[in-house]
Amino acid sequence: MIVRGVSTEKLKKGKGGAMSLTISESLVASGDASSLPSTMRVIGVVQPGGVEMLRLETRPRPDPGAGEVLIAVSAAGVNRPDVLQRQGKYPPPPGASEVLGLEVAGRIAAVGPGATGWRVGEPVCALLAGGGYAEYCTAPVAQCLPIPGGLTAVEAASLPETVFTVWVNVFELGRLRAGETLLIHGGASGIGVAAIQMARAFGAKTIVTVSSDEKRQACRALGADVAINYQSQDFVEAVKAETGGRGVNVILDMVGGDYVPRNLEILAPEGRHVSIAFLRGVSAKVNLFSIMAKRLVLTGSTLRSRPVVEKGRVAAEVLQKVWPFIAQGVIRPVIHATMPMSAVAEAHRLMESNQHIGKIVLTAFEA
Repeated sequence: MIVRGVSTEKLKKGKGGAMSLTISESLVASGDASSLPSTMRVIGVVQPGGVEMLRLETRPRPDPGAGEVLIAVSAAGVNRPDVLQRQGKYPPPPGASEVLGLEVAGRIAAVGPGATGWRVGEPVCALLAGGGYAEYCTAPVAQCLPIPGGLTAVEAASLPETVFTVWVNVFELGRLRAGETLLIHGGASGIGVAAIQMARAFGAKTIVTVSSDEKRQACRALGADVAINYQSQDFVEAVKAETGGRGVNVILDMVGGDYVPRNLEILAPEGRHVSIAFLRGVSAKVNLFSIMAKRLVLTGSTLRSRPVVEKGRVAAEVLQKVWPFIAQGVIRPVIHATMPMSAVAEAHRLMESNQHIGKIVLTAFEA
């Protein structure tokens, strides 16, 4: 695992010497939200713009609604959509918190009406529609998962948004099967490092594209069968050479734009192209005849705006089919950097630099 810049001010030794995050256990002991502080610290966005728009604010602490739990946040994952929302390009869905943060880990601080299956004080990680950059956040119980054994809160906070995204797009929409080949653009990203390991766990081969030899080596160490530095190689020609001209079965694309027609050129017959982002643009010019001739499928998705019942279905699939691999160490979190919540601007700068390998995680506010 790659870990850099870890802040140890709020860490303590866990079982086996592992580092784990603490929270004030007195705040989660009673189960009654009224016994908790009425306000909390959050990271707010003054107005759309650069990292200078991120501000520490005090806001009312939320109460869990029906079917929700209140989580005392120990760690929050940083994701590309957080950057886009800060820039004003990705607003939260109706009813969601405007506070950034799509995944957290911590402990249950209170339980809302009708929310079953969780008790106050239990460790938890959760997928959110927003609200993670805060001392407390609410989450539907359907989107909460137990922290796999042996993982710290920091490691667990890096999982929900990433694993859910890979599961939906690679295994559901992309229908990746054992023996097939998956091409992952951005292999060293948080999504990429998870996709490499998940595909391998389910018996598929992976080819990734990356922007440096350091990232290439990291992806190979994680199990990627082939890693292509697109700065020095033409990925289309490299994929053709690696596959004997047949191409790959599934492409997970977060680049968009002019990459799309190049991707279609290296899809095997009946291949599936799945779009999850568009760093090089939302528009692409494609050859419809080639799509028809090879019987290709072009699809894509977003996760954040899906209804709770749909996210709950995905959570149940992930718990059953992916969580065991994480508990066994077959799939492991890859953390590039851990920073305190007060260093959120630095975390966003790192995300925008594209120099990270794996996930960036924010730890709880300092006391």
